[in-house]
Amino acid sequence: MNIVAIGGGTGLSSLLRGLKKEVGERVKSLSAIVTVTDSGGSTGRLRKAYNLPAPGDIRNCIVALSESEQIMQQLFQYRFKGGELEGHAFGNLFLIALTDITGSFMMSIKIASQILRTKGDIIPATVGDVHLCAEFSDGKVVMGEEEITNYGKENKVRIKRIWIQPEDTLTPIDAVGRIESADMITFGPGSLYTSIIPNLLIKDIREAVERSNALKVFIVNAMTQPGETDGFTAYDHLMTFLKHSGIKKVDAVIVNTKMPSSSILKRYLDEGQEPVVTDIARIAREGFNVYAEDLIGDKEDFVRHDPDRLADLLMRVYYNYAVLP
Repeated sequence: MNIVAIGGGTGLSSLLRGLKKEVGERVKSLSAIVTVTDSGGSTGRLRKAYNLPAPGDIRNCIVALSESEQIMQQLFQYRFKGGELEGHAFGNLFLIALTDITGSFMMSIKIASQILRTKGDIIPATVGDVHLCAEFSDGKVVMGEEEITNYGKENKVRIKRIWIQPEDTLTPIDAVGRIESADMITFGPGSLYTSIIPNLLIKDIREAVERSNALKVFIVNAMTQPGETDGFTAYDHLMTFLKHSGIKKVDAVIVNTKMPSSSILKRYLDEGQEPVVTDIARIAREGFNVYAEDLIGDKEDFVRHDPDRLADLLMRVYYNYAVLP
């Protein structure tokens, strides 16, 4: 099958690590459509200096799909310490330099992908310099991905509306083509308002997804996120995605049922994050097909979907639909 994974952040790169093992076996082609609205850290500083799309999530996806030697992956993720380069990731600087040399952000991604021998294609949601904007329940309007999350966290307010500027930004034709030829499209896991939804705020992507006959799967996050989804249940994640993305329906919803260990859970609770309540029956009553399994890893210090477990479940979900009359 042809798979298109839409999202950003660590959630998307984790998913890609699992799916790349299926390329050449159960997966014919794998494409990632990645959000480029990040405004924090190394990415944010480079965006301000060069007026380019955010390279950070692109870099992480290239590394996740890489089949190159480990030293090359480590090099791409290396962060400088001290001096004017403090905090900058080598991969970010590499992509910016390639863009300057070739005159094309898309070409820089393709060259970097060739160097790291990726098993799949990484496509930015747009090559324009776009910014994420949000209106909160207190009426405050905030611009910038990092600024939005921080404002919600500091003021304990909800996001009421979210959009991108400029609203008429275009997406690469490659992204539209991959969506139209996809057999399965996944959304998430990742930051709901700042990694997943922003991709669908771009008209070309949203309309291509709506036209597509692919199986559409929404993957619910395992933990809530301070400043974005405080107190959200699995049902809340799904309904919020549908409301703000403009996508009318999804075919299947994946929910994690495993609780993290007590030591890891305590650390997350101290930071204001809680396991997402799995109100599966409520989702099912709305007519959605729900797949609930233990999906988070056992050995990591962070609560993340296990790449292999999630990829395997996605394969089973797809073949479940493929054999239906």
